[in-house]
Amino acid sequence: MSTAAASTTVTVRRATDAPPLISAADLPPAGHFVDGTFLDGSPGRVIDVVDPCTEGVISRIPEGTAEDIDRAVAAAARAKGPWGRLVPKDRSEVLHAIADRLAENTDLLVRLESANTGKPLAVSKDDVAMTVDTFRFMAGAVRAATSMAAGDYVEDHLSVILREPLGVIGVITPWNYPLLMAAWKLAPILAAGNSLVIKPSEQTPLTTLKFAELVADLLPPGVVNVVTGYGAEAGARLAEHPDVDMIALTGSVPSGRAVARAAADSLKRVHLELGGKAPVLIFPDADLAAAASALREAGFWNSGQECGAACRVLVHESVAEEFIDQLVGEVRALVVGDPRSGEEVEVGPMVSKAHFDRVTGYVERAKSEGARAATGGEALDGPGYFIAPTVLVDLPEGAEATHQEIFGPVVTVETFAEEDEAVRRANEVPLGLSASVWTENARRSHDVAARLDSGTVWVNSHLVLAAEVPWGGFKGSGYGRDLSLYALDDYSRTKHVMHHHGR
Repeated sequence: MSTAAASTTVTVRRATDAPPLISAADLPPAGHFVDGTFLDGSPGRVIDVVDPCTEGVISRIPEGTAEDIDRAVAAAARAKGPWGRLVPKDRSEVLHAIADRLAENTDLLVRLESANTGKPLAVSKDDVAMTVDTFRFMAGAVRAATSMAAGDYVEDHLSVILREPLGVIGVITPWNYPLLMAAWKLAPILAAGNSLVIKPSEQTPLTTLKFAELVADLLPPGVVNVVTGYGAEAGARLAEHPDVDMIALTGSVPSGRAVARAAADSLKRVHLELGGKAPVLIFPDADLAAAASALREAGFWNSGQECGAACRVLVHESVAEEFIDQLVGEVRALVVGDPRSGEEVEVGPMVSKAHFDRVTGYVERAKSEGARAATGGEALDGPGYFIAPTVLVDLPEGAEATHQEIFGPVVTVETFAEEDEAVRRANEVPLGLSASVWTENARRSHDVAARLDSGTVWVNSHLVLAAEVPWGGFKGSGYGRDLSLYALDDYSRTKHVMHHHGR
């Protein structure tokens, strides 16, 4: 398909003489945060938090139990009434204060996030900036909520629509964006007047715990509670707990299924933002250089550990060779390394050994099925869980690598001949979170975007987000919306009050 040859071995930029990103003083307390204070976990039940760049242990956190979740839910239940009865202005001022506190601690949060996840510093800086912006947006949005106009819809009866908090929300967040995904849940949940219990990923809990420490004096005790632990016990108990009114999860499709099953007995609401396999449709009239440049970032941002990543290219056969050559050139220029080695690093490690094995397994199986690595396609020497940025070509239609979420620095490239074929193949995967269309034809861009079964479709860009617009998917990517006014709607309920005023 392409004349590009596979790359030479990628070098991992390491920082052998650089100081650590964080000190012991930067770490949050190693405990659960319940009812406004940090509490010890059960003796002997701890989880190692590992630096994916060095494979060394950074910290140890409690392995939460069902009893820890019960204690946190009880605290949230006590706090929900007073917090929910505050007028929007008062809750808004608290959210603004949280945003200010986070902004004041930007450098600490950036270093802590990169130390825990291996993220390049540019990614962590972007995460913290959008975390602050998410709280600021929700602080304003809660004061500008709109609803159906009050009025007589039945003779002599005045209808008033009220919007109320749901109550106690259980939140489960993933390892790929620990602080940002927490903010995407916390900000609208708090703005809408709910209390919550959050269980961060056991692999990347540090910025969530630090968040609780930083804002503890700004929120009434019990409004925000953090319990660390594994999904099988702590997460499951949170999802099934009868006093939790909604469970909100960002995570994998299997995790979403497990949470939905656990929530079924109590008929609690479920909010799911799950995986993605974003198709990138490149038509013959597209600006190929712009597309290749955009995919350098959108395909490999956060080391490809991104549910909206531009990971599955469908390019018209007439321009495929030219596009692949340009994409390979962009990808080969990516700088791989430890975030301590400088601001130039663009791709870090996989978050864990288990995920490293998962991603390399996908690559090896793809090559065994006939795919070719136009660049990359290999694990990199340790320490750390690094994989060379990879572009896979010559994939057979329906190949595993083109349909399953790899969630690493891997982009697949396929070709198509006709527009209808491109749309059909883009929609044939079970996920529908995001997609992009690359064309200079305005009519085509509108028509194709409308036919793609994805919650977000970009035209001539990819992975551009804003707090004002919703994020969420279709099909196996879940339901519910993060960001925007739609998130406030998701975390509240409507009540119709009808007054008979006939005389």
